[in-house]
Amino acid sequence: MMHLVLHAVRLLGFADTQAIARRFELQGVEDTLKDAEARGWATYSSFAGTSGWSLTEAGRTENERLLKAELTDVDAVREVYAEFLPLNGMLQQACTDWQLRPTPTDPLAANDHTDPEWDTGVLHELKVIDGALGSIARRLTEVLPRFGGYDRRFSQALARATAGETAWVDRSDVDSCHRVWFELHEDLLATLNLHRCDSM
Repeated sequence: MMHLVLHAVRLLGFADTQAIARRFELQGVEDTLKDAEARGWATYSSFAGTSGWSLTEAGRTENERLLKAELTDVDAVREVYAEFLPLNGMLQQACTDWQLRPTPTDPLAANDHTDPEWDTGVLHELKVIDGALGSIARRLTEVLPRFGGYDRRFSQALARATAGETAWVDRSDVDSCHRVWFELHEDLLATLNLHRCDSM
């Protein structure tokens, strides 16, 4: 269970025990987290009224070692990752367009979501990504079952955004399209032992 607990902490970045347990539907993660802390792989901290776990550098190294041992078909994951990267560019642009709507006098004007045509265009781009994500998630899950759920979560977030809940496109405090996508990207990078600068 250690590899899933460490991986959950890595994907979430900073999270409490309950969130870590929910990520892979694990039971009894507290003892595993304390074991990881004793080994120098994870640390528990509190600030600004919140508290949670994060990985140390040694923990990231151990996480990557365990993921490498788990992966039996690296070529299949690399093929999917090659298809993921163009979609990643689309997602980044869609989130930028969701946050900004340039005007003749201000190219960095904030999007106040009063232009339905602009927002509909962004949501259309996200729907294209959503359509492609199903195949990506299915192929990844065939190799590593822990990849399951990304497509469902993205679709759920997009449905809420389409229904008018603007936070579900790009906010980090809900399971938004951007948050789900960022997590999938991190999962792929960790699995292939890449860093974000390597993936540009």
